[in-house]
Amino acid sequence: MKSSPLLLVCSLFLTTLIGCQSTLTKDENQDVSLQLKQQALDSNLAYEIVESLTVEVGPRLAGSPQDLVAVQWAEAKLSTLGFDKVYKEAVQVPVWHRGDAKAQVISPYPQPLVITALGGSVATPEGGITAPVARFATLANLEAAPADSLKGKIAFIDNITPRFKNGKGYGITVGGRSKGAVEAAKKGAVAIMIRSIGTDHDRMAHTGIMRYQEDVTKIPAAAMSNPDADLIGLMLKRDPNVLVHLELSAENQGFATSYNVIAEVSGSTKPDEIVLIGAHLDSWDEGTGAIDDGAGVAIVTTAGHLISKLPQKPARTVRVVLYAAEEVGLVGGKAYAKAHQAELDKHYIAAESDFGAGEIYRIDFKVAQQALDAIKTHSASMQANGVELGDNTGSGGPDVSMLPSYGVPVASLRQDGTDYFDYHHTPNDTLDKIDPKALAQNAAAYAQFAYLMAQSEINLRPLQQQDK
Repeated sequence: MKSSPLLLVCSLFLTTLIGCQSTLTKDENQDVSLQLKQQALDSNLAYEIVESLTVEVGPRLAGSPQDLVAVQWAEAKLSTLGFDKVYKEAVQVPVWHRGDAKAQVISPYPQPLVITALGGSVATPEGGITAPVARFATLANLEAAPADSLKGKIAFIDNITPRFKNGKGYGITVGGRSKGAVEAAKKGAVAIMIRSIGTDHDRMAHTGIMRYQEDVTKIPAAAMSNPDADLIGLMLKRDPNVLVHLELSAENQGFATSYNVIAEVSGSTKPDEIVLIGAHLDSWDEGTGAIDDGAGVAIVTTAGHLISKLPQKPARTVRVVLYAAEEVGLVGGKAYAKAHQAELDKHYIAAESDFGAGEIYRIDFKVAQQALDAIKTHSASMQANGVELGDNTGSGGPDVSMLPSYGVPVASLRQDGTDYFDYHHTPNDTLDKIDPKALAQNAAAYAQFAYLMAQSEINLRPLQQQDK
């Protein structure tokens, strides 16, 4: 391949950066990688895709009518973007209807509260629940409460989510959302409310999936906005007997059929080997699903499209997977792993974009330890896009997180999530939160990654410490 002056400048910059000029100036894969980067940065396609999804489809809760509209939208969009193959695979998904959610302090200081039902919650009895609040700083504190100590009470987990660039604060507090209802019910509580799992100070509640246990009474579960959690805490400091009225009309409605939507750029010399880049198509029903995960849909779709337009197809097949029902339990990811188990040994590597649209600053892998240095060297041109070459601690993303247990290598393209949990699972997850330039940088990184992995001659297996 004859490099353009621009690509030669980029290559010289890159080789100076990493000190291996003699290798990179002879490596056509790096030239193509840099070309893909520049094409993505110069393109508005990723933003156009997420705009289309949020405007023409909007909220798309798994199992809802809009979920199937999103599937149709994805099939049509992918079919117009030059992929060699577009198809879908059926997935059975739970159907849950949010209904209305209301709460108010009855005494000692009557005020309304801003709440939302947690995904999967049951409804309150007709007429709602009026009960005193029992506050716990953390899920662990609730778990340590004496048996039957919450009879007739509403448990309240008041755990503040700390802000981190990598979003690790979410892992600190999310257990209260997913496990809180079970633990509260074990202690006799009639309902649970949690401080929203979010880093914002807006009077807006964050939803998200919660879990029940078959042998434990199912109690209603809601999240309140962070300012309202502050309010309840201040009331309890003045009077330990805060009485709250809670009404939820949420309903679980069985199961429905949704789909994983898949598009491929066929490989030229190793078409049966697969580089998977994915995102999830569903969203919660409160916002328009722009950052979670419309951005991811746009990023991986754009990356695949740019690769499809190359003069020469990549060696391996690049497969774009838009997963169903991630929000309600990684349902599409699990279904994909099961449906494709016979070919998982042909999956060269996988990665998912599901952390908004902040710039990618680092890539971590999960590959055979002896392959790490080689695959980092092979990925060196990603540094020209501001992506640091990281370590071997990648997880791949939610819907591909189960693949390493089958021996599939994965990578995590780390995004700046400093403000991600300000908007996550709220009505405020809307298109205006996305910076088009940062989104384009993401698309560039995924295009480089997918192409370089499709061309790699490095054996990334076997993974260490597999747990099949």
